[in-house]
Amino acid sequence: METLPELLDAVADDRFLPPDGTVTVLPQLCQRDAGVLAFTAHTLVLTDEDPAWVRATLAAVDGDPLAAPMHPRFLTSLMDRTGRAAETVDALWVGTPLPGPPALALRETADTGHPRVLRARRRRDPVRVWVADGGLLVMGRGVGGRLEVALEVESGGAGMGRGLALAARHLADGPVWAQVSPGNARSTRAFLAAGYRPVGAELLLSARDGSTGCSGSCS
Repeated sequence: METLPELLDAVADDRFLPPDGTVTVLPQLCQRDAGVLAFTAHTLVLTDEDPAWVRATLAAVDGDPLAAPMHPRFLTSLMDRTGRAAETVDALWVGTPLPGPPALALRETADTGHPRVLRARRRRDPVRVWVADGGLLVMGRGVGGRLEVALEVESGGAGMGRGLALAARHLADGPVWAQVSPGNARSTRAFLAAGYRPVGAELLLSARDGSTGCSGSCS
């Protein structure tokens, strides 16, 4: 079986997983990273729980088997079983790296007090932060060691979100991933305009004890 980083690299390279309705259960690469990653008719469940329990719980979901891994009943059962919490199902976007420096003027900072940075540090390690006039860009290694980007537009008018998302592609040394709430139309349009592609959806589970560290394969 391919590893999670290998599977994510394949998706980022437009080599989608077989659309055969498979649910692949993978052990967590580290204590922090658990959840469900849904692609076209192929889902990855990241958990240290018994795969037999996962499959039995999915089979008990009433409805389309293809939709079962993202069904609220399964996700609630998974959270109850693992004692973890979750926020929202995000759309997954990926962009390829671009050569040269960003066109947007950025200044890297060690400031960690911004709420966006604090959230990033709970899910990624290490985290780097850049500021622009009216915006904030955060990048770090998250699930499976993938490079993830988050941005915050504080002012600056039209185009700031696109400029930050595009800057991330110039700063990246490989595929860069974005997690966007489906209801956040402005962010979705910014990443689309910056050349990112939609590839799937995911729900990540967080430890209720607040533990955030990740070592080894995840860092």
